[in-house]
Amino acid sequence: METYLFELPTTGDISFAEIFEDASRKYTTHISAATSARASLKTALKESKRTDGEKDYLKIILDDYLPYLYAAINTAESGKIIFNAETQTPVFSWRTTLSSNIFQSSPRIPVRGLAAELSFSLLTYAFALSNLARSTVISLGDYEHERHISDADRQSKDAKLNFAVNLLQRASSVYLHVADVVLPQCNMANVEASKRVPDMNKDVVTALSHLALADAQKLAIRKLMTKAAYDSVVSPGPPLPKSHPSPGLIAKLYIHIASEYSSARSLAKTHGDGVSSDLRKYLANEIALSLALVHKWLGVEAGESGSGSRAGAAVGFLKWAKSDLDGLAGLGKNVSLGKTTENSRTKKSRIVFESESVASFLKHYQNLNNSVHFQQVPPTSELQSSIPTGKSAITSKSFESPRPAFGPGSLAHPTEQFDGDSRPESNADTSSYARAGSYF
Repeated sequence: METYLFELPTTGDISFAEIFEDASRKYTTHISAATSARASLKTALKESKRTDGEKDYLKIILDDYLPYLYAAINTAESGKIIFNAETQTPVFSWRTTLSSNIFQSSPRIPVRGLAAELSFSLLTYAFALSNLARSTVISLGDYEHERHISDADRQSKDAKLNFAVNLLQRASSVYLHVADVVLPQCNMANVEASKRVPDMNKDVVTALSHLALADAQKLAIRKLMTKAAYDSVVSPGPPLPKSHPSPGLIAKLYIHIASEYSSARSLAKTHGDGVSSDLRKYLANEIALSLALVHKWLGVEAGESGSGSRAGAAVGFLKWAKSDLDGLAGLGKNVSLGKTTENSRTKKSRIVFESESVASFLKHYQNLNNSVHFQQVPPTSELQSSIPTGKSAITSKSFESPRPAFGPGSLAHPTEQFDGDSRPESNADTSSYARAGSYF
């Protein structure tokens, strides 16, 4: 069970010394340090295109660069430094990674203003959070299905799975902050909405927030079921082991996941075919699989009701789930992988695993109904009307901007205030934010 893999962008050179004039010479060293931090970010992102190795992008982006970028914005808006007369609106360049391109090569585009630079930097940070969550999950393997895993090892890996959930929650909050606060400040007044790259489109970035929350809830379900999954390996069912959470609850959680993915897909569609086909396919596949799992768990809930009064509904929902999964069977290797790499391939596809699980439950409840309960199997329309509303177990974490490295709001100037929702409060603690959730 994996999550979407984002391609990290690359960026061009920039010198803050060429952007700003510091008549007081008070911030010259800081401006130089900001340029160095930006150069480190550029180098790290460029290296990500040539190697498969892990890089601490979170530290490079958050600890090293964002505090300087926020400081530059705040100090310029307070008038303590001014824009160079020749570069009243600085131009940065970023390679878009959410764009659909027939040559499979994302275009490098110029973006004007510090707000646009902040938008791309924060998006890159959120991509890095999402990718770290994904690599964390991949490193765990299918541990809950290992027959000889100890309780201590399983609980340790449960904690790492929860860490991945937290990362995705934080990524969702960053996407929302960019969409709701940063993008409205970008200088796009003269650009038609339809011509904006998806990376700077409010609806598309909001879609990523829904995607991150759906991925997070998907992992939360897995964590909820790890003990039951292990018990099922030791003593295969049906019926369900006693440690299994309520099938009805699992169904409601998947209903909400399908809703989140559907919201993401609808928002992404507002940009037409300009959004990456990988992203669009991922959302379509995850919606379909989530709905199949809704039908599966509603069927199991009906079958496990005890009295047998819902035996027909159990068979009907599981047949529906089987039909859903049969329709997805051709996607087995690639569903929910995002950009596919050898390291991301699972030993057994989610589609195959779920198809075998549904077949096992269907055979069991069908035999019971044919020999004991003799309930009529309701039509799909009747089953559809009995589907409950979804339930959310995951919400976005609140976004906190890092403390500026210099100028208003920094440790050196704690009493200097600034206005604007996109900037942190003066008492924000960058050290606690940078390591919130134990990123490093």
